[in-house]
Amino acid sequence: MTFSHTYVNREEMFSLGVEETSGQFYVSFPVSSGFADYEEYYAIDAHMSERFHHDLASALQFVNRCRRRELDELLIQKPGWNRGSAI
Repeated sequence: MTFSHTYVNREEMFSLGVEETSGQFYVSFPVSSGFADYEEYYAIDAHMSERFHHDLASALQFVNRCRRRELDELLIQKPGWNRGSAI
């Protein structure tokens, strides 16, 4: 999988983008497991991607739900046994 960021918000620590092979839009943010730092990627549709590019409050609301693990069914890559926590 090749994830290409189309928007990066360094202050709130999240990104929007598209996975190049599948065309799947996503939201991602960094996590840390104590062993490694990595990103978690959550699937979104094209409409959400467009809205999030223009509406920071809406994007943050979604990202924070993901950080609280409320939307794990949208994870593009399922985490292993030592899943990290949002940074």
